Amino acid sequence: MKRSFGRAARTSVDGAVQAAARADEERLRALYEQYSGPLFGYVLRQMHGDRQAAEDIVQETLLRAWTHPEALEPERGSVRAWLFAVARNLVIDAVRARQARPREVGEERLGEDWAGSVPDPADDPFDQTLDALQLAEALDALSDEHRAVIVETYYRGASVAEAAKALGVPPGTVKSRTYYALRALRSAFAERGLTR
Repeated sequence: MKRSFGRAARTSVDGAVQAAARADEERLRALYEQYSGPLFGYVLRQMHGDRQAAEDIVQETLLRAWTHPEALEPERGSVRAWLFAVARNLVIDAVRARQARPREVGEERLGEDWAGSVPDPADDPFDQTLDALQLAEALDALSDEHRAVIVETYYRGASVAEAAKALGVPPGTVKSRTYYALRALRSAFAERGLTR
């Protein structure tokens, strides 16, 4: 008899939890149907037409209403006033967050005109000289074979076949040496703290 009583008690508790969940869902659905349009219009004006941000804020407002059902009790005041106050606070937070981070670049600024207006750091003679010195140091750290293959393929612009002919080695050796030379260069750059 205790067993069947325990099951019945558990079933009635589960049923009560499910009924409460359905009631919460219905309440949230009713809130959404009644207030989402006016909230969206208000927030959209406050966000200067940014639809994505307005949708996010309305969703967050309704989520807060769902997580704080006690705030929606009629004896505590107007539900509409509470929702709009929450939305206003979320708008203020969103605006402050935007001001705190760097301004985003619009698509119209991503064309070639914009790219041409940014100074190229490679044009700075001091940086070019420093890069050349650092590269010379890293090349000196390579073995003679690796340095020779890098000079042929990268500085003289020779193809694998041309480098093989100039160095007197088979093309497969040029490929292999190039691979290991580049690995050694990366390692030499890392040792010197160069990452660009």
